[in-house]
Amino acid sequence: MSTNFKAAQTFDGQVDGTGMRVAVVCGRFNDLITTRLLDGALAGLAIHGVKEADVAVSWVPGAFEIPLAAKTFAQTGRYDAVIALGAVIRGDTAHFEYVAGPCAVGIQEAQLETGVPIVFGVLTTENLDQALERSEPEGDNKGEESARTAIEMVDLLRRVRTG
Repeated sequence: MSTNFKAAQTFDGQVDGTGMRVAVVCGRFNDLITTRLLDGALAGLAIHGVKEADVAVSWVPGAFEIPLAAKTFAQTGRYDAVIALGAVIRGDTAHFEYVAGPCAVGIQEAQLETGVPIVFGVLTTENLDQALERSEPEGDNKGEESARTAIEMVDLLRRVRTG
């Protein structure tokens, strides 16, 4: 388990998503992994008070398409946060470099341009075992962690913006 995850686990603030509206954009490529991430994110949102009716889930072909869909959801003004979920697993070709980095940059640019938190829940792993470990249903699920991050960021930005 990474120390970053441990730090997220020891966050002592209240994580309450009551009344928040969240969009989840999920890549179909590597759906064995992304389905588990989505399940974790939906469970995390529910645990922290986000109603199922306030969650929109949309699938895109893969991680490369996530930034555009996430930005489009953020631009609507209907969502307090967007969670981007995907899985890019290194292989024998340069494909990993052409997808993982641009996906991260696109998500970062989209959230900075829109002012809406877009959480980077895209796994970038060396192999399938690492992806399975990070999407474990009853353990270190980065989808669930992404849900907590989204709620925490919405709360923080609301407090900053209202003074």
